[in-house]
Amino acid sequence: MKCQTVSEMLARLGDKWTVLVIMVLGSGPLRFSELKRAVVGISQRMLTLTLRALERDGLVQRTVHPTVPPSVEYALTELGLSFFEPIDAMGGWVFRNHDRIRAARAAYDAQQD
Repeated sequence: MKCQTVSEMLARLGDKWTVLVIMVLGSGPLRFSELKRAVVGISQRMLTLTLRALERDGLVQRTVHPTVPPSVEYALTELGLSFFEPIDAMGGWVFRNHDRIRAARAAYDAQQD
């Protein structure tokens, strides 16, 4: 059973929308519309599905505020914040190595021609 959980969470970690949502929520709670604007390219449906999956895994907490109209806010839970750590580290690695990755890709592509 533990292996199944490991596999599921690795799949979650490998999902680009999950990673982007976690990275954005790492800065603090946001409303749905703010999240949609911050995660460039995500559809409303995909954001909804991603948030539901993260909430089910205990990584995101959904809070409904009793306003008119109701305001819904999403935030990382304590578990979600601990999941943010490796994601943030991976994102930092990509940013630090962006130029090297692009150069390697260009060199590879040039050899393929």
